[in-house]
Amino acid sequence: MRVGLAALGAAGALALAACSSSGSSSPGASASGSAPGTKVPGGTVTIALPPSVTNTFIWPFIPLDQSSTYDTIQWQWLMYRPLYMFGDNGQSVAVNYPLSPAQPPVYSDDGKTVTITMKGWKWSNGETVNASDLIFWLNMFKAEKANFYGYSPGLAPDNILSYSASGPNTVVMHLNQAYSSIWFTYNQLAEFTPMPMAWDVTSLSAKAGSGGCTTDTAADKWAKCVAVYNFLLAQTKATSSYATSAIWGVVNGPWKTSAYNTNGNITMVPNPAYSGSPKPSLASIKFVPFTDLSATYTALKTGQLDIGRVPTADLPQKPLNQTVPSVNPLGSGYTLSAQIPFGYSYYVPNMNNQKTGPMFKQLYIRQALQMVMDQSGDSTAIWRGYAVPNGGAVPGTPVNQWTPQVQQANENQGPYPFSITNAKNLLTSHGWTLTNGVMTCTDPAKCGAGITQGQQLAFTIFYATGQTEFNNTVANYKSDAAQAGIKVNITAGTFNAVVGESTPCKPGPKCTWDVLWWGSWGYNGPGFEPTGEPLFQTGAGSNSGSYSDPKMDQLINATHTSNSLAMFHDYATYAAQQLPNIYTPVSIRIYAVNSKLQNAVFTNPLYTLLPEYWYWTK
Repeated sequence: MRVGLAALGAAGALALAACSSSGSSSPGASASGSAPGTKVPGGTVTIALPPSVTNTFIWPFIPLDQSSTYDTIQWQWLMYRPLYMFGDNGQSVAVNYPLSPAQPPVYSDDGKTVTITMKGWKWSNGETVNASDLIFWLNMFKAEKANFYGYSPGLAPDNILSYSASGPNTVVMHLNQAYSSIWFTYNQLAEFTPMPMAWDVTSLSAKAGSGGCTTDTAADKWAKCVAVYNFLLAQTKATSSYATSAIWGVVNGPWKTSAYNTNGNITMVPNPAYSGSPKPSLASIKFVPFTDLSATYTALKTGQLDIGRVPTADLPQKPLNQTVPSVNPLGSGYTLSAQIPFGYSYYVPNMNNQKTGPMFKQLYIRQALQMVMDQSGDSTAIWRGYAVPNGGAVPGTPVNQWTPQVQQANENQGPYPFSITNAKNLLTSHGWTLTNGVMTCTDPAKCGAGITQGQQLAFTIFYATGQTEFNNTVANYKSDAAQAGIKVNITAGTFNAVVGESTPCKPGPKCTWDVLWWGSWGYNGPGFEPTGEPLFQTGAGSNSGSYSDPKMDQLINATHTSNSLAMFHDYATYAAQQLPNIYTPVSIRIYAVNSKLQNAVFTNPLYTLLPEYWYWTK
């Protein structure tokens, strides 16, 4: 899932078994408050949203141009529990069966049949969370798969030959081949979210289920699903009614939205009908928007926030062997904790841009673009120790079972460490000549297909602003690239604006962006095992740059049917070498949590947010 600004790699390895996690804080979690006082029921927790981020899409069937960690995991999940939850109120990145509305999946027929049994939880309107709700989602997915951000051609729902309810709480799926049970659970079932019959309608006054999308025998169910989809999509645009909607007010999670404003202010209150455990102790939580981290820090210093990120510039230099600084600039009123997200950082070149796409399709050009990324220098000078180099597309810091050797090379810069000289030599050996300070193609036969005589190696980066260190990293990249003759123009926008351009586009007059740089990808949906199908598989919904490579597709597909770590490393090594994205420094995020707020973990590597575990003390 896209994450604003820079993020860091895995905090821990995902076990090679579909183990479950509990909801409580795990050992090593940096929960707030070291000396708990007396528990006080109720109270409100005010949380800062990241700079320039607002939550804009309430329906879990979310399109790519609306998807972000903040919309899904940190808002939708609080209201609408996915089939399987991941993460906990600590540092786990595993599936969390106790917090999920379904029992663990059962695989049979050598991995070609999956049986899902729902727990019988309740929706807030009294409906049971049952097999029909999962069938509703699957039917919607088949009818409108192109409009769901997690869809990759050939994968779910395409790889499910049939599915049906074998009882009120049980769904049986028959797959087109045997799959790794880990991968199918973590990267396919993880995409599904049961939907209530109250949503299977085509008007606000219609009877629940009357839309017909859930009916598994009707010949025209696909057309009915399209009609229901169009109605629900229209309801997502009626943002003024998010807090009062008869549609979105039907929840099965521990929270519901009680106030919503498009400027980013959101208030959530407990759902008294929540079937899971624990039940919320807080009276409410509030999300508050900010334009930049300096404004967030001011709100922390003046006591207007209970949880917020501390700007790197306001932290002391970080010791190499610590994740949290020795000195807390906010004093005893807040506890500091570090977040090390399960993901990687990058920017996306658009292979389908008619002018610059032919350049980005050339591996040697992508290698040169990587070579002018001064990851070590930026991590030290700009991020002041709160970032590390990142040489590939799987979580790499700290090094874990997923990290291939090539990604760890050159002090984690990967196979193409920073070298302006090497970048220039690589370009000149492929037909480029430095002319008036800019590399210009003078030998098209060497430059590559689609690159014309006299074409300059120039493009524009559209990046998400809001954090000084990130802005300076982009500016430094522009400067270093210029020294190699690569002309980079930079344009800033909000995180939402940059992500809004990220839907893969077909070559043509509307496919105009060159590079998008919003920050990072977290392996927190679609997909929780760090395989590459959402990002790099040909035609994948989150493959924003339209990267396509038959060998990459083959290596990704191999990870779907085998639990072999060596096979996974074949894929990860190729991703580091082939540069489908350009890899960038990843940051350690330091959060401040009010010292009177207990059990409040805001630093789960998957961004999992579970405020039902939090409580105030006095």
